Amino acid sequence: MNHVGISANNKPVISRGLLFLMSSAISATVANLYYNQPLLPLIAAELGLSGDALGMIPAASQLGYAAALLLISPLGDNIPRRRLIAILSFFLMGASLLAFSADSLLILIFSCFVIGLSANITQQLIPFAASLSSAEQKGRVIGTLMTGLTIGILLSRTVSGFVGEQFGWRAVFAMSAILALIFAVLLQLFLPPNKPANSMSYSILIGSMFTLVKQHGILRQSTFSGALWFASFNALWVTLALHVNEPPFGYDAQQAGMFGIIALAGVSGAKLSGLLVNRVGSRNMITIALGLIAAGFVISGFYGDSLAGLIAGIILIDFGVFSAQVSNQVRVFSIDPAAQSRINGIYMLGYFLGGAFGSLAGVKVFALCGWNGVSALSLLLITLSLLVNNTFCRSKKCPSVSVTQN
Repeated sequence: MNHVGISANNKPVISRGLLFLMSSAISATVANLYYNQPLLPLIAAELGLSGDALGMIPAASQLGYAAALLLISPLGDNIPRRRLIAILSFFLMGASLLAFSADSLLILIFSCFVIGLSANITQQLIPFAASLSSAEQKGRVIGTLMTGLTIGILLSRTVSGFVGEQFGWRAVFAMSAILALIFAVLLQLFLPPNKPANSMSYSILIGSMFTLVKQHGILRQSTFSGALWFASFNALWVTLALHVNEPPFGYDAQQAGMFGIIALAGVSGAKLSGLLVNRVGSRNMITIALGLIAAGFVISGFYGDSLAGLIAGIILIDFGVFSAQVSNQVRVFSIDPAAQSRINGIYMLGYFLGGAFGSLAGVKVFALCGWNGVSALSLLLITLSLLVNNTFCRSKKCPSVSVTQN
């Protein structure tokens, strides 16, 4: 069955069914990067791990995803995407099953790293859907896919916490392998074939990414600023389950995962940012969002032993993070329309390297200074992000970019 039609002006039109399949696959795939976070107390209890060792588990997923952004994402321009997605799905299933059977920290870290690599499926599906869309349809298509991505990120912890508490942490990885198999089959059945348009060799393609970093100051600014706020975001979420597992809360993994539902405020933040960025400007919109995040960390730091304080802080943090992300991506995608895939790969690489740093640093600081220390670290990272966003790269060679300049 053909799920890509042709409009009256001979432009491709992606069907609603295929769009729903692709957005669902993106949601299920990106969730793999966050499944392990609510499970950390359960993993620590079974494998007898310390706080330092625990931080390496979520960091491995983030580092794997970051490595894939640099080394695998560009392959979508050289290899038919349906074939590449099938290969990545195979590795995702294998790595999830390896994590399911892991009996040591080393095996678990390795499997989480490969899971992160394989989750590059998301970064293959998004540009694939864009290439299958007409200019008139593209905004709605990308918006739908990004909604799937956001929901996958936010609800992954809720699902993981519930399954982990009811059936054990290994069951979460078994679930991941089953979902990877289901979506691998569906995508192979319904994704249309495509012929890569890029004739550059792999080495030249990778090398051009470094040239783009040197060439565009606004890219360096956006990447560094985004990496800092995503580091603060991850420092919070990777230690939240550890924090609420202790008095005065004493929550289990399932209850800790329920905080993911509260974080759905991020979806409304992303929508609002998309509406306002054209009028306010990307740099100003990011500044406002970072101010909200900073306020959230202040509240969660001072009132971290109160459920109401945690909820209020998380709502502000997630609303701000996803608002900033939309505005920053508008700025990034406006740099060079001819190199959007590689530029997005560079930006997301920095973003997830920041996330990996936040995971490692968050668990380390939590072990030394507790929840207040994590809040202070995150507030410092947000302050640095504000400085990068508003101090550097203000010359005519590095202007602020808005939607109207796309």
